[in-house]
Amino acid sequence: MRAAWIVAIVLLSPGVAVAQSTQSPQTPQSQEKPAGSTFTAGWRDGFFIQNDNGDFRLQIGLFLQADNRFALEDSSETLTDTFSIRRFRPYLRGRVAQRFEFFVNPDFAGGVLTVYDAYLDTRFSNAFRLRVGKGKVPVGHERAQAAATQLLFERGFPTAISPNRDVGVLVLGDVRGGIVSYQAGVVNGTADGASGDTDTNDGKDAVGRLIVRPFVKQAKSPLAGVSLAFSASAGKQSGTTPLPAFRTSTMQQTFFAYTGATADGTRTRYSPFASYYNKAFGGFVEYVRSEMPIRKGAIVEDIAHQAWQIAGSYVLTGEAASDAGIKPKANFDFGGGHWGAFQVAARYHALSVDEAAIRLGFAVAGASREAKAWTAGLNWYWNPYIRYTFNFERVVFDGDANGPRKPENILALRTQLYF
Repeated sequence: MRAAWIVAIVLLSPGVAVAQSTQSPQTPQSQEKPAGSTFTAGWRDGFFIQNDNGDFRLQIGLFLQADNRFALEDSSETLTDTFSIRRFRPYLRGRVAQRFEFFVNPDFAGGVLTVYDAYLDTRFSNAFRLRVGKGKVPVGHERAQAAATQLLFERGFPTAISPNRDVGVLVLGDVRGGIVSYQAGVVNGTADGASGDTDTNDGKDAVGRLIVRPFVKQAKSPLAGVSLAFSASAGKQSGTTPLPAFRTSTMQQTFFAYTGATADGTRTRYSPFASYYNKAFGGFVEYVRSEMPIRKGAIVEDIAHQAWQIAGSYVLTGEAASDAGIKPKANFDFGGGHWGAFQVAARYHALSVDEAAIRLGFAVAGASREAKAWTAGLNWYWNPYIRYTFNFERVVFDGDANGPRKPENILALRTQLYF
């Protein structure tokens, strides 16, 4: 009996059972697994995990900006020098069942959770995708560029007149290898320069952008050569929520805001844009105009705001310039004598408020009608993921450096991690 128990225990032992199974003539030595049944993980400009055919994929990234902003010649201390976290965005990007792609992009800067992007794309082809959720509104062009690769410390004044993020439905795609790109759809409608998660009225905005790259066949990448774009929006809006307030780019100081006024009609925006990239040089021009009927009491008037900018850059170390950032030929290595990549940049930008907004008493007391600024900067790329930005910006209001609102002279430094 004892021998029988010993034999039974040995036969039921997991290790022996596996060995027997491995050696069984009924089981093949190797068996092919169906496609997509195994997963791999690694690093490719971000941490990722995906199955073997890529139908299911998750990428985890981080976008962090630590800023230092200092006002020069500010003896009255009207501006506050500060260290701050400008952006702190761990994000998720992925694909489900081959055709469905998502992007979730929360921000924890300032100790407050804000969901900037949360959308799902159904990809029928490269030329046609359907996007549902919250994301960037396709009006204005510099706003469309990723914050991690923008040329200067902050975007220019045209972005203040363009909407930021909104919730809605878009169709988008790239045609003929990127020669033509388009976005069009319907969103809730939000104020110039603002984002929204819900609507405050029944009006909606129709939005769209068309980009043409006429020389993309001859270019080494779709980012090289000439790009021409036009974007626009239109929609009926009412109430105080659609009304903007305009701030300076770097110090974010409000210089124009409405008081006692409401939106009362169809708001229209349009924005032409052109860019040119060739080897180490890059530059672009942009214009944005936003017009909407404004009511205060019995007075209703069409009020139009407009802004424009011209910007250029040159990569001193010879890398190719693009609006997707710079990849150094050699990463920073002090011991090896490598210093990464250096890029110089400059911009002039201006914003004009409709004179009627101030003349009719729609604006708060002391509001400025105009802001003009020039910016000079240096970008130091240690590698594709680490970047230091140094900017000086001077802003003058109402064309008078000796007027009631004193000019801003700002020195700004930024440390950035992005992958």
